[in-house]
Amino acid sequence: MTDASLRGASVESLFADAGALLDGHFLLTSGRHAGRYLEKFFVLQHPRYGVELCRRFAEVLAPSMPTMVVGPTTGGVILSFETARQLGGSVRAAFAEPAPAGGRELRRGWTIGPTERVVLVDDILTTGASLVETVEAVRAAGVEPVAAAVMVDRSGDPVDLGCPLHSLGRIEIPSWEADACELCAAGVPLRKPGSS
Repeated sequence: MTDASLRGASVESLFADAGALLDGHFLLTSGRHAGRYLEKFFVLQHPRYGVELCRRFAEVLAPSMPTMVVGPTTGGVILSFETARQLGGSVRAAFAEPAPAGGRELRRGWTIGPTERVVLVDDILTTGASLVETVEAVRAAGVEPVAAAVMVDRSGDPVDLGCPLHSLGRIEIPSWEADACELCAAGVPLRKPGSS
């Protein structure tokens, strides 16, 4: 895919072009099994894909007039920074890290003023757990997020964050509980992707 064709490409085609849409038998973070896997870091290792995706984030989030972009670690570090850069002006970027007692928190001395307009960005929405924890971290800092956006929504059920949630694309990937997995029954070797 040429740089010129990135703007019109679907999110799924960006993932496929980056080699980030994998086929096989995968153990997901949730414990479920799937025959396809989205490896976000295969996309984000290429700045041209990351910049394009964050350009799209900025486009859908700009009407919320954000002053700060927050994403959950790890992918959200890259996404929040580039989205804030794309939004321009004095928009800041931050990230929510795992808290020692569970959940996430804003560390590093970042402050959020009561009039800040915080938007959230994340990579893949499956259960929404990392975004919900990020919403809670922003609320703990004293403000309500005004909007959120994800690269890909692959959730089965709606996720309520208390603010509008935008998705750049939707990719359907069936998954199963381990004891009902069709791929286990067929003897396909199980892989645990990612870094966790």
